[in-house]
Amino acid sequence: MKIAIVEDDINMRKSLEIAMGDYNEFEIVTFKSAKDALPKLDDSFELIVTDINMPGMDGIEFVKVLNGKYEVIIMTGNATLQKAIDSIQLGVKDFLLKPFEIETLIEAIKRSHRVQEVVKKASHKKTKKQCSSSSFMASSPALEKAVNMATKAAKTDASIILTGESGVGKEVFAKYIHESSPRAKKPFIAINMAAIPENLIESELFGFEKGAFTDAIAAKEGLFELANEGTLFLDEIAEMPYGVQAKLLRVLQEREVQRLGSKKPQKIDVRIVSATNANLHEQIDNNSFREDLYYRLNTIPIAIPPLRERTEEILDIATSVLAQNCEKYSFEDKTFSEEAQASLLSYTWPGNIRELVSVVERATILSEGKDITPEELFLDSRQKHESRAKKEKSITDMEKELIKEVLTSYENIDESAKILGMTTRTLEKKIQTYNLKG
Repeated sequence: MKIAIVEDDINMRKSLEIAMGDYNEFEIVTFKSAKDALPKLDDSFELIVTDINMPGMDGIEFVKVLNGKYEVIIMTGNATLQKAIDSIQLGVKDFLLKPFEIETLIEAIKRSHRVQEVVKKASHKKTKKQCSSSSFMASSPALEKAVNMATKAAKTDASIILTGESGVGKEVFAKYIHESSPRAKKPFIAINMAAIPENLIESELFGFEKGAFTDAIAAKEGLFELANEGTLFLDEIAEMPYGVQAKLLRVLQEREVQRLGSKKPQKIDVRIVSATNANLHEQIDNNSFREDLYYRLNTIPIAIPPLRERTEEILDIATSVLAQNCEKYSFEDKTFSEEAQASLLSYTWPGNIRELVSVVERATILSEGKDITPEELFLDSRQKHESRAKKEKSITDMEKELIKEVLTSYENIDESAKILGMTTRTLEKKIQTYNLKG
């Protein structure tokens, strides 16, 4: 079993590497950061063990970027309740508090391995794509409007931006648009901007020639070339570095791409679908996203509603995913009790479709009988933690508004800090955090 350990503390990293070396059934590869690990993770890895508090990209963001591709175990020496809940909502199966005995980690790894073995032995497997496509298995007025727009837009070559909260199914929509378009038989290529280190995004998108830089030992096609005559899906478009945005704009305007190290541009025919859960108008105002690129990408905007606005779909989706999981794991057919159905309908689903799929899969595996109970959904604890998170968020919003009001009334930052009862340095940090102008 090949395991990636992502830990920024060199002593902890080395200790785990040495301790795990005593277990011959594991192949251990260590990384000092999430950004160091991301470009090197491939299908040979079966499990990721990662710290939460890391510079650059923390463990929660790392898990979001992995997007369910790997089983993950979280470890941390500075746990907060909210971080634990965030990791659970993202599908993390184990959360270990440092310091822990190596046997504790080994047992968590074995639990993960047992689940993976069940999947391998299942007689009929369902792919992750089929599970995620469950967002189209039911209809609601809110979703129907978005699907109708996507269906109409698919027949054209117009650029589309998909907006919506994390987990609503933006990539599913992008694939649906591609498969409903005249380009359906051509490539669908997806790239998550948040998953690629900034220094590699340009070479990934545009490709490079041999010798273009130190590690360019052979020429490589970029994603634009690979998607030629098809669709290129730019997920998390708001995370694209500002400098690369200008080059992307030129590609879209000229309909040609030039590899790094090449003097010869190549004509391309690519349909662009983008997605974001960020407010691009705010990013334009903050000069972190180009306004001209926004208008080039945003010919047709499609807003995908959150699951809490599509309550008519929840039980249909949950039941369908439950049936898929029972088949995938070779279990006898299971159903939701009436009480469990009520719990599914009353929960607000902050993680949207992704969270619903994760909750149902967990319940499928852990439930003891044929009828899944509310307790086996673990939604009560999730709801309490969500309420707490909302309360914490509202306090943050209040602080932001107060600081903004004081800064407006007092031009001097030292005086503003004194009025707010904090040091000037603390105020400067909060101004930066809240993106306020001091």
